[in-house]
Amino acid sequence: MSAGRFLRLLGAILIPVALGGLFLCLILAALAVVLTPPGLNPIEAVGLRGYLLLNDEALNSSAGSDPTLRRFVVEADDTAQSVGVRLVTQGFIENGSLFARYTRYEGLDDDLRPGTFFISEAMTLPEIAATLTDPRPTTVRLTVIEGWRMEQIAEAIDAQPRLNFTGRDFLAVVGVGASIPADFQLEYGLPGGASLEGFLFPATYEINVNASALDFRAQLLAAFEANVADSLVDQALASNRTFYQVVAVASIVEREAVVADERPQIASVYLNRLNIGQKLDADPTTQYAIGNTRDGNWWPRITQADYQLNSPYNTYVIPALPPGPIANPSLSSIEAVVNPAETPYFYFRAACDGSGQHQFSITYEEHLARGC
Repeated sequence: MSAGRFLRLLGAILIPVALGGLFLCLILAALAVVLTPPGLNPIEAVGLRGYLLLNDEALNSSAGSDPTLRRFVVEADDTAQSVGVRLVTQGFIENGSLFARYTRYEGLDDDLRPGTFFISEAMTLPEIAATLTDPRPTTVRLTVIEGWRMEQIAEAIDAQPRLNFTGRDFLAVVGVGASIPADFQLEYGLPGGASLEGFLFPATYEINVNASALDFRAQLLAAFEANVADSLVDQALASNRTFYQVVAVASIVEREAVVADERPQIASVYLNRLNIGQKLDADPTTQYAIGNTRDGNWWPRITQADYQLNSPYNTYVIPALPPGPIANPSLSSIEAVVNPAETPYFYFRAACDGSGQHQFSITYEEHLARGC
């Protein structure tokens, strides 16, 4: 074969191969541009991607096995690198550079915002990054049950470690002697030095994890004002009772009523007694006086000796309302006191069938005869 023919044959082979290789390179370059995450140049993207592939096992493993959520704060001047360093020092991850490079590659480094978050050492690095870049506010849901006293609310607060305040902090801003907003105190007739017992409206609340005890108190009082119509306050005043007295009676009704429909009747019994100066003889007020002194129960069973307890809250001794509300009543109980049933009853006791309903009587003799 002549040299010229050989060169022509070699060219016929190499030129298509070269062109094919150039075409492949062009395709790969185009793909690199298309697949490069926003904000990165192709060279940086390739480098980061290679680093993440080499550390794939570490990327998708957790630093520990404890699933307990712990507080982690991202500060205003934090970078992905500084966040990564603190995540390592606090035991959430093992490689801060891996965190910084992962968030850089995924475009999450610019999504880090100041805030309080809850993460655990059992989470993988991508899971932690997703949590720390979630723009939704972090809140804790807390339900205040109808008929709870403020100490029970404090216990519910202490059962939520994600909150930024304690039950003790809460009691300090709602208890006796706390500084109550003057407009709220004036509107509902709270006497000076009174606690906010009775006005901590039962509902379910979303509380920001950075909220203070005062912030939560503001939520509770705003809910009370939003739910208790001005007309109820006006009706209470028209009946020659302060609204504070109405709430005090409503708190007793709340603790007595098992069947919701009986609230107006139970309210009528207590109001009938008050109208003639008869003692209320209400077990819940004595329970309130005893408090959490027996087996961790804020509403203990009453004994015969308790009826002689020397306390302004023992309505078996004092012939009047207790000094203030004994619990936080529902709107239904407040409405029942403002608009009670018109009855001749002065007594009631639980029915013997375990239904939760009550039997109502006019005279004490009739009341005794209804015993089980």
